[in-house]
Amino acid sequence: MHFWSGIMKHWSDKLTYSPCVAAWAWLQIQPDPQTAWEKSKRGDWMLYHAGKLAGEPGSDARRPLVLAACECARLVLLRVKAGETRPLLAIEAAERWARGGADAPTLQEVRRAADAAYAAAAAADAAYAAADAAYAAAYAAYAAADAAYDAADAAAAAEAARAKTLAICADIVRKHYPKVPI
Repeated sequence: MHFWSGIMKHWSDKLTYSPCVAAWAWLQIQPDPQTAWEKSKRGDWMLYHAGKLAGEPGSDARRPLVLAACECARLVLLRVKAGETRPLLAIEAAERWARGGADAPTLQEVRRAADAAYAAAAAADAAYAAADAAYAAAYAAYAAADAAYDAADAAAAAEAARAKTLAICADIVRKHYPKVPI
């Protein structure tokens, strides 16, 4: 129960973490967790929620989260400078880990790939979100949407692009988590 809620009055009071103010306000008008999950157009909020409940880093329970995050992160690869492969390599390493199998890298190898992607982002200011496999999509959605702000388009066009990217990410998250993680 959240410290400001006093007595539990709504299903969202049972959350064991505090979502951002905007997410909290939106949750308050949803009748139940599954409806909120199905209606959400905010992939970043959904990844945050799943990440809070998906188990410890490196656990098998995090594999669907990593796959969803990687799929969302791929949305911003078109913003990466031509010839820069480190963000893609980081995503691919995380995906191989999440799928398991003989060619799966260790978590240490995934982290090295993520570190290399961070270095690429620092050098070229590109696809910074792709580096962190577990949370990449939350930031990738913002990066893809924020890229629209660089264009000379009006603020409305930029917000529409951001909303579209977040909605695509929401659908991706639902593909990996059809039922809301609770």
